Amino acid sequence: MAAGVCQSCGMPLSKDAKGGGTNADGSRSKKFCSLCYESGAFVHKDFTVEEMQNHCIEQLRKKGMPRFMGWMFTRGLPRLERWRAQ
Repeated sequence: MAAGVCQSCGMPLSKDAKGGGTNADGSRSKKFCSLCYESGAFVHKDFTVEEMQNHCIEQLRKKGMPRFMGWMFTRGLPRLERWRAQ
């Protein structure tokens, strides 16, 4: 996935209504979106990459996207910074 996407869920940071997650000092994160990262911590801190993928697919499905398309958008999650260390 290209730079400019959340390094946890893959969402383009330009699509984040809040402009990114927040670091512990209150500044905006340039790596993680507001749906994944708040106050310097992951919102879903105990998720595995598979759980994150399923969560993202379900959220996209709720917005009307077919499950298969959600899978297509999330299949690159294991290559993102947060998940490479696992």
